[in-house]
Amino acid sequence: MALSAVAGKNEPAKKGVSIADKRKAEYIFVQAQNEKLRDNFDAFYDLLSYAHEIDPTNTAISFYMGMCKIRMNNTTKQLCEDGLELMKEHFEKQPEDLYETTFYSDANMQLGHPEEALRAIKLLNEHNPNRLELQLRLAEAYSRSGDYAQSNATYDSIATIFGNAIQITSSKIDNFMAMNDSTGALREMRGLLATAPQNDTYNIAMSSLFQHYGMTDSALYYLDRAQEYAPDNGYIYLTRAEYYNMAGDSVGYEQQIYNALTAEQLDVDSKLSVLLGHIRKHLAEEDTTQRINDLFTVLIQQHPHEAKIHQLYSEYLYAKKDNKGAIEQLGYSLDVNPTDADGWRNMVILNMIDNNYAEAIKASEKALEYNPDNIDLRRYVAGCYHQMEKYDKAIETYQELLQVVDSADVVTISEILTGIGDAYSELGDSANTVANYVRALELDPENSGVLNNYAYFLAQRGEDLDKAESMAALALKYDPDNANFIDTYAWVYFAKKDYTKALLYIKSAVEKDEDNHLLEHYGDILWFNDEKEAAVEQWSKALETEPDNELLQRKVKDKTYYEE
Repeated sequence: MALSAVAGKNEPAKKGVSIADKRKAEYIFVQAQNEKLRDNFDAFYDLLSYAHEIDPTNTAISFYMGMCKIRMNNTTKQLCEDGLELMKEHFEKQPEDLYETTFYSDANMQLGHPEEALRAIKLLNEHNPNRLELQLRLAEAYSRSGDYAQSNATYDSIATIFGNAIQITSSKIDNFMAMNDSTGALREMRGLLATAPQNDTYNIAMSSLFQHYGMTDSALYYLDRAQEYAPDNGYIYLTRAEYYNMAGDSVGYEQQIYNALTAEQLDVDSKLSVLLGHIRKHLAEEDTTQRINDLFTVLIQQHPHEAKIHQLYSEYLYAKKDNKGAIEQLGYSLDVNPTDADGWRNMVILNMIDNNYAEAIKASEKALEYNPDNIDLRRYVAGCYHQMEKYDKAIETYQELLQVVDSADVVTISEILTGIGDAYSELGDSANTVANYVRALELDPENSGVLNNYAYFLAQRGEDLDKAESMAALALKYDPDNANFIDTYAWVYFAKKDYTKALLYIKSAVEKDEDNHLLEHYGDILWFNDEKEAAVEQWSKALETEPDNELLQRKVKDKTYYEE
């Protein structure tokens, strides 16, 4: 269809575009379309741009340029409007083009121009009468433009030509509801039900409509009828669950949810959707009972090889802070679907959160068998080695990463160099630490991580503290709520012996710190603000988190660490 739009364009050249250039542009446009068919979208865009540059009067070429502007990843509102203008040129010239005008109408609808979308689809219908898909689009366009009566009139015409269906009735009911016409909505549903009184889907829809209008007795009547005609239909249980939920009957609600999840005829995706809503409800209510776990057990017994069930169970257990259970369920999911890159990433992260770095590395290596080009997974491996204090292995892994990362990806390279600098810092190699930090900042001056880490490195050594203060402030500018960055800023002031400012910032850091890993610094700064009892109290709290920390033990026990 796109190529047909080029045909017949050999008209006299307009001023500024020669016949030869017009033909050249058309030829390039055809080549662009061929690249698009091969999924070579970069080549398609380059050729298309070249063709448009040669002949901006060719509306077919302009149309696709407009489409590209709208679909760009970094598109803006202005780019979208420019794209619509380019597509409009072709629409005005050839409104009968099925693909182009349909896309133009859809784009206008999505970008908030329902009137223009309606105009386009009306014109297309005039040129292509009695096409069901276009009639449906026209009815939807009327509805989205706020002309609900005309939308319903169009649906009536569709039903006359093509026959009625639940989708048409549902859309008409939506329009009646938008017009606050409950009589019309109920009349429409009754009409459809009259065509097939024993249709369970129609009875469920009628029940839902009565329920919407608060007519609970009628709603229950049609639910009972639906269940009589189709006792195994799981969707009936879902509708009944909602009925009990609105009635405030929690026992009835729970029973119907259980019935729905155990119904053989309810598909897995619907069951997962139900369970997800049920989980959210229980988490919001801080319900700690076994009900959700029991439901997962039933589902897994029914569908033992359904990866999505294990994955959702893993997410639920993680939300309940059961990391080991979450890891176990995610493992089952990955056994079923081993190519799931996101699943492997989550497995690595879960093990890292659980401080099980060796298992995280194993998971990363397994994941890389299926996703060998995944840079993030390799970075996780390096991070794990760092946490395991295997700094040489961390550096080696980071160096390997530098060999495979895209040389144009300066942000990622800067982050990798930051990791290398951090590892050298732990090894006490100041020269290599600074060299990697400096290189990281040269590549990405807005890398807040390296700004923070470099500042802390200097503060720890009491070197170039004005520079450390400047970098720590810049890191906070980019990430003002980061507790670690605020802690670094406090520690720079501590190194500068400005204990009052240090205390101000460390208090802010501790307030934002959810893991209580800044308490030792808090205690140190309190001590030098002559709040020694408070200092010992914070060191004691820190020691609860790190009971093997010998330095903390000395601070708490002797209370003379800073006096020696």
